[in-house]
This record gives sequence, structure tokens and C-alpha cells, in this order.
Amino acid sequence: MHPMQMPHAVSGGPRPPMLEHSESQSASSSASSPEQVAYDETDFFQLQRNDSQSSIGALSLRDITMSPPSERDYRLTPISRLPPELLIGVFTKLGSSHDLMNCMLVSKKWSRNSVDLLWHRPLCNTWNHLESVVASIGNPKSYYTYSELVKRLNLSSLTAEVSDGTVEAFQSCKRIERLTLTGCRKLTDQGVMSLVEGSRSLLALDISGLDSVTDHALRAVARNCSRLQGLNITECSRVTDESLVALAMSCRYLKRLKLNNCTLVTDESIAAVANNCPSMLEIDLHNCRLVTDQAITSLLACGRHLRELRMNHCKLVSDRAFLDLPKPFNLESLRILDLTGCEQLHDEAVEKIIDTAPRLRNLVLAKCKEITDRAVFAITKLGKNLHYIHLGHCGRITDDAVKELVKCCNRIRYIDLACCTALTDTSVTLLAGLPKLRRIGLVKCNDITDRSILALAKTKPGRPPKLQTLSLLERVHLSYCTRLTLQGIHALLNQCPKLTHLSLTGVSAFYLREDLTNFCRPAPEEFTDHQRNVFCVFSGEGVNRLRNYLNDDPTGIYDTESTMYDDHELVDGDNDHQVGSLRINDDDDVDDDPDGGDGSDDGAQAEG
Repeated sequence: MHPMQMPHAVSGGPRPPMLEHSESQSASSSASSPEQVAYDETDFFQLQRNDSQSSIGALSLRDITMSPPSERDYRLTPISRLPPELLIGVFTKLGSSHDLMNCMLVSKKWSRNSVDLLWHRPLCNTWNHLESVVASIGNPKSYYTYSELVKRLNLSSLTAEVSDGTVEAFQSCKRIERLTLTGCRKLTDQGVMSLVEGSRSLLALDISGLDSVTDHALRAVARNCSRLQGLNITECSRVTDESLVALAMSCRYLKRLKLNNCTLVTDESIAAVANNCPSMLEIDLHNCRLVTDQAITSLLACGRHLRELRMNHCKLVSDRAFLDLPKPFNLESLRILDLTGCEQLHDEAVEKIIDTAPRLRNLVLAKCKEITDRAVFAITKLGKNLHYIHLGHCGRITDDAVKELVKCCNRIRYIDLACCTALTDTSVTLLAGLPKLRRIGLVKCNDITDRSILALAKTKPGRPPKLQTLSLLERVHLSYCTRLTLQGIHALLNQCPKLTHLSLTGVSAFYLREDLTNFCRPAPEEFTDHQRNVFCVFSGEGVNRLRNYLNDDPTGIYDTESTMYDDHELVDGDNDHQVGSLRINDDDDVDDDPDGGDGSDDGAQAEG
């Protein structure tokens, strides 16, 4: 019997009558129940990536309803004398659903106090598991009303199989708080509507990738889910302002909204969100190409609590979006701002942004080609707050700007300067002085040489001996830096034990060597023959294998005296400014994309 299928959880003797709702749930409201956290700030879309895995969630015991223990209970074992709250506290420490199922089989008391934990988030990661869950929910003779115990439902592991018919069995589950249907492209409005009708407890809905969903489904969400706090409709390209305006007016507790690639969204929707959802913390507008300055100004002016704003590739946004903000004005809460591809932005807008949001942690200005050193000088005002800075394709930035950035912002952990072709070894040697630098992107910085690479590999000068440790670098993007040699990269590998990603696409010292490319990961299938020929990216175990190969017999691989620099040549006078401090949850870089790439990761986010 599968752990999720429990119609016969308590065996022996005649079957007891089906429990009423108040008695069937040992804990009728979980830690994420709307009664407990109607205004919770949990990130529904990022902290629950493993919803498809059956998990043990801590439960509130406020509403536990069960009969007082009988005299017989006290005759069994000492553990039977434990009150329900302690029993549940013990059960929450169990690591598997199988263990919880065994607890349910011990006694009626144990069963009543473990069933909620087992069914809080049923396992639906395979078709067999899903069938087992559906059978238990639909069994009229079940000991418990399982449909009322389900609080989280995630079908994203079965994207190819899930259809409107699949979800019919879950229509009776009206206490779901988090519903994840990511990528279930066979679902239509009918399937989504059947799940949200009457779901007054729903707090988070993720239907990203459902390109068949239209305004009909979102209007149903607006009618039924007034407590909604998180909505992800990424790539629901048929959704328009009509339903989004209705949703903003009905779901006033909305905190997180992802509209990525919803290409029909206009200023009307954004203005409705700004005016009706005062608790908004995060909004993503990637590729919402019809959104203009007026909507962004309204969103910022009304969103005093806004923490994250991503508006990459909103081509109509210009300096006015920020320059038209009221004076004085302050966005103290804003931590992440992504302006990738907003090509109409200039230095004046960046200066206004920094003055308005002095506590920014992540700032992405990739492909904002008009900004210059003046903008970077303004960014230095962020000081120790700045952890992540992306200036890829900002080709007008020079070594002077980098020098000031390193001097003032000593906690940078991720920096991307891809395609900043005016930069030289001077910039990289300065960046190498950041003591906790984790990731650096230098794709297509054609002027850098082994001097830069050896600086990144070298222990930081000026430190006490006990602090002269190996490099903390984890990811280094060096594609199309054509002047690099094997010797420099070998030194980098040996001095960076934490390195998990090294991109060297287009670097002839590597991609022309079959013995080295054997350790690369495969090129993407969509690449052309030329792109495949120059592709050279080492990830994970491939980095370790390359390091070991070069260390086995270095003299047989290259002439060790050909291009190496002496240690005293690595540091110039500017190194006096080398100072330091993130873990970035980013995906693979895109320096190996069909367009040549920039070593960036537009979706990267700072740690909590």
C-alpha cells in the first residue's frame, strides 16, 4: 500500500464511522493556513521549489479537537500519555512519509495526530503516486476526509500528463493554500477554474507556462481567491488587462506578481496593481513591452514596501520613469532592481535611482548601453550594501569607474562586466582584491591577459599569513578572452578549489585541444556547427577532471616557461584599494548561447 493511500489506516475490529471534519483533523490549520498567516511574507515561488516532495510541515495546534484520553489509553505505554501537541512535535521530526504512515497504524490516537502531517502536501511526483492520492480522496469509505487535509498541491512534475480530466479529482480539495501547476500545458481555463472555484483559502497560485489560459481563468481567481498573496502567470501570453484589473481590485493582499512574457499587459494593469495592492513586495515585468514610464512611476510611487522590481526588456521605459518620481521620495525597502535591456536609460536615471533607493543590494544594468563612468560613480554611493552588480554590454565604462567601485563597495560578491571592451588588466587586478568575490564575468573583455587571471588566482596581498587563504571564486566567465593561455588557467584552477564553473568558449588555447575539450559539457543542441566548434564550458565534475588532468603531467602539456608572469608583476600601485564581501542563486550563465552571450544571468537573485 502506498504511503499516501490510507483508507484503511486503522485496522482491526469493525470499521469506525467516518469522522466528521472537526474530529478528522488533528490540526485543522497548518502553519501556512490563512487564519494564521493571511499576511505572511513567505516567498511562495522561491522558497518552495520542492513542493512536489512530500514534506513534514510544522502545524498549529490551536484548533486541535479530539476526545479526552480514556483510562485504557493510560494503560498502554508511557508515550500514550503524551498530549497531542507533544506527539505532533515528535512526528514533525520524522524524515519520510513512510515513517508517518507507520505512525498512523499504531493507534487511533497516533493516527489522528499524524494524518495531517502526511496529507498536508501529498506526493504527486509520479503517475502512480498521483493515482494513489486520487483513489484515497475519492474513496467514500475512507476513515478520514482526505480532501480537507490537503493544503499544498504540486503537479509540476507531471507536466506532460496533467490535463483538465486529471485535476477533476481535486475539485473537492477546497482548503488548498498553495497550488502549483507550472508547465502543465494541457490544462485549459476549465481545469484551472475547477480548482479555484470555492477555494477561499488559496494564498499562492503558480500557472506559469500555461499558454492556453485566458482571462476566464483569472476572473475566476478574482471571484474566489480574495486572500491571494502570490500569483505567477509567466508566459500566459493570452491574459489581458481585463482580468488583471479585476484581480488587482479583488485580491488586495497581493504581494508577489510575476507577469513575465505576458506581452498583452499594458499600463492599465500595472496602475491597477499600484493603486489597489499596497502590500506589494515583488513584481516581475520581464518582456512586458507595452509598459511605459507612466506605469513604472506609478508603481514605484505607490509601492513604498516594494523589495524587488524586474523590468528587463521593457523597451519603452526611459529616464522619465525615475526622474518623474515625487521629491523628496525614498524607497528604503528596494533591494533588487533589474533593468536589463532598458536601452533608453542614461546616467541621470541611474543617479536618481541611487538617491531614491540607497539600500539596493542587486543592481542589473546589462545592455543599458548609454551609461558611462558617471553612472558607476553614482552606484558607489551604495557602499557596503551592494553585493551584486551587472554592467554587461555597458561598453563606455573604463578602468577609472571600476577602481572607484572596488574602493567604495567592498562587499561585492558578483560582478559582470561582459563586453566592457575598454577595460584592461588594471580593472581585473583591482577586482581580484575583493576578499569574498565569488563570481566574475569578463566575457569578450579582449584586452585582459594572463596577468588578470593570475591576479584572480593569487592570495590577497597585504593580509596577515593566517588570512592568506585560497581563492573563494566559484564561477568565472572568460569566453572570447582570446589572449589567455593554458598556463594562466591552470594556475586559476589550482588556486580556486571551490570553482564549479569555468567558461572558455572561443579561447583557442582550449577549444582547439581535443584532450581538454573532453572534459567540457555538451554544447546545446540548437547551436550551429561553428558555435559547437568553439564551445568550451567546464561545469561541476568537469572542472575537477580538467584540474587533475593538467596536474598529472604539466610538463607534457605545455612549456611551463613560455608565458608565465613573475609574482612581483601581478600587483601595481592601484592594489592599495583592494578591499572586500553573497551567495547568488543563479542558473547557468548564457555565455554559450547562440548569440555569443555575455556571461550574464538575468534571473539571478540574492540570498535572503
